[in-house]
Amino acid sequence: MSVLLVLTNVPDAMLADRMAQALIDQGCAACVNVLAPCTSVYRWRGGVERSAEIPLLIKTTQQHYAAVESAIRKLHSYELPEIIAVPVKQGLPAYLAWVES
Repeated sequence: MSVLLVLTNVPDAMLADRMAQALIDQGCAACVNVLAPCTSVYRWRGGVERSAEIPLLIKTTQQHYAAVESAIRKLHSYELPEIIAVPVKQGLPAYLAWVES
């Protein structure tokens, strides 16, 4: 099985929508969930930061990962965007087949 769940966060709803649409339009993601805003607390350049962010859950495949990463990096406004890919080991077979197709 080659399905991946890619996680990223963006600073605002406009970028979240633009990124989700681009990933679908480019055919490198089967589905992108744009979640509700959250607060991220993290260490950056020696200090503690607190930011409002919009999480994105991107369903794709190993084959399309490079295109997803490239699109995120191109569209993202952060110097160092979070891009984490988690392999999907199990799920509804029909759904996973849909993602792979």
